[in-house]
Formats: sequence, C-alpha cells, structure tokens
Amino acid sequence: MSKKCDAAPSEAPADLHGIVDALIASYRADARGHHINKRFTPSRQEITEIIDLLLQIFYPGYHGRQDLSDEDLLYHVGTLVSTLRDKLERQIERCLCFQDETVDAGRLDVPRCRQRGRDVARLFIARLPEVRRRLLLDVQAAYDGDPAAASMDEIILAYPGLLAVTVHRVAHELYLLGVPLMPRIMSEWAHTRTGADIHPGANIGDSFFIDHATGVVIGETTDIGEHVKLYQGVTLGALSLPQHSRGARGLKRHPTVEDNVTIYANATVLGGKTVLGQGSVVGGSVFLTKSVAGGQRVALEAPRLRVASPPHGTPAVGGSDLDSILDFDI
Repeated sequence: MSKKCDAAPSEAPADLHGIVDALIASYRADARGHHINKRFTPSRQEITEIIDLLLQIFYPGYHGRQDLSDEDLLYHVGTLVSTLRDKLERQIERCLCFQDETVDAGRLDVPRCRQRGRDVARLFIARLPEVRRRLLLDVQAAYDGDPAAASMDEIILAYPGLLAVTVHRVAHELYLLGVPLMPRIMSEWAHTRTGADIHPGANIGDSFFIDHATGVVIGETTDIGEHVKLYQGVTLGALSLPQHSRGARGLKRHPTVEDNVTIYANATVLGGKTVLGQGSVVGGSVFLTKSVAGGQRVALEAPRLRVASPPHGTPAVGGSDLDSILDFDI
C-alpha cells in the first residue's frame, strides 16, 4: 500500500501566493483573455434557457410540458412568450453593452442598449410564426429525405440535424437584427450538441435537411437555396487566407448552393466564387473549388480495391492467428 505524499503545510501558502501573484501579473500585462473592470457579459446559461423556451414554442408537447390540451394552450404559450421576451430583452441589452465596452468604453450608453434590447426583442418575437412555418418545412424535408424515419415525431424528438437547423433559424434572425455575440453563442451550443457547425450568418432556404449532422460545417457567407440535402461531414468553407488577412471580413468567402442540390458525405466545397448549380449532385469525399453547372453530377473515380483470400489452413476469425488474415500490402 503506497503512502500519500502531502506538501508540507508551511510551504503551501507561500506557493499559492506566488502562483496567484503570477496569474494577476499576467492579467495586467496582457489584455487578451480576460474581461476585468467591465460590467457587462452575456449569460450563456440564460441564452441556453432562451433556446429551451423557443424549442417549447416551436414544438409544443415535444419539449417542456407534455400534457398540453386545447384548453390550456393559450395560457401556456402566452407564458412562454412573455418569459422569452423578458430574457431576450435582458440578454440583448447585455450583448449590446458588452460590445460597446469591448470596442470603446467611452461610447457605452446603457439606456440606449436597454431600449434597443426591447425593440429588437419585439421584432424577433414578431418573426416567430414565420420561423415556425419554415421549420415545419425542414421537418417535412427530413421525413421525405430519410426512409429510416418512422414518423415526423421521431425527427422532432431525436434528429440532431433538425436541432441544428432549428437553432440556426433562430440565431440567423438575431444575426440579421444586428445582435452581437448571442447568435454565435447559440450556434456553438448547437455545435456541441449536434456536431454540426453552422455560422449564424449563413443564409439557408426552406426545406433544408442535414442527414446525420455530425461533422457538417457551413461558413458565414454561405448561401443555400431550397430543398437542399447535406450528409455528414460536408464542409461549405472558405479558401485559406493569409494570416492577419482581416480585409476579407464581410466579403463573400463561402460557396453558393442553389435549389435541389444534394451533397454526399465528407465532400468539401470551398470559395466565395464557387456555385453548385440547381439540381447538381456532389458525390462523397469530393473536393471542389470550382463551380458546377446545374444538373451535373460530380464524383471521384472509384478506387481500386484489393481483395485477398486468406491462405489455406488459416484459422477462422477469432482464432489465435487473426493477424495473418489481414496480412496483405496496400
């Protein structure tokens, strides 16, 4: 039995004081990576609560309370929307004030941020019926596009692709309304939950379906038309830019995908000038930096496969000489 080694009690305070002093010195020496002497920071927890409220509003009976009836629907939805409004106003105000403090503390105007928060929250809430209409088209697209889906209920309750698209629809509306930071916090929350990384700036048309979701990346200036289907691992990205190339911010850097396009697993499409024409199909693992005309199909040539039979007398799989079955050159 090993003995537990503890530092001498008399040494611990001195060591801790030195570590704390070094950390504080690093904060003072480099302004990056801390938010000290500032008042406003968005609450990631409350922004997550906003997402949860929106899921309950968009998909009642599937998220949150599950014993809803027509008799109590009015009160239930009214309570959700009222709570949502209060949280939105507070977090939009904090995001606006955070941006002012970060860019130029001298321009911080809390009453202006508060009023702007109220105005934006009102505009956003007014868009909820239209956002829900579009989400139902996304649910239908998922059901139509996946023969493994037993029902739309299954898609709403279980599909990570729908969750990613739902959060994106919300984050995109806030992005268009000029809310800083909150849309990105939402999209990265969805990224951690679903494996799909969709920038809130991406413009995505109706009836959009991401099958399996994991590994999908859609960049900020991507434009996607209607009835588009992506499989896992698809990247709609930007061509590499020189380090410190900040002049590219705001420019079109990501592809345009027109209506009725299908992009299969692990395909990569890069560049702001790259257009996938209407009805085109991009095969799995394709790497594209040039446009594809409408109706065309792009695929890699089939790789050469080598199939070898095991030597005579080789034991069955699970035997002691399993390595010999896999002993061939590639």
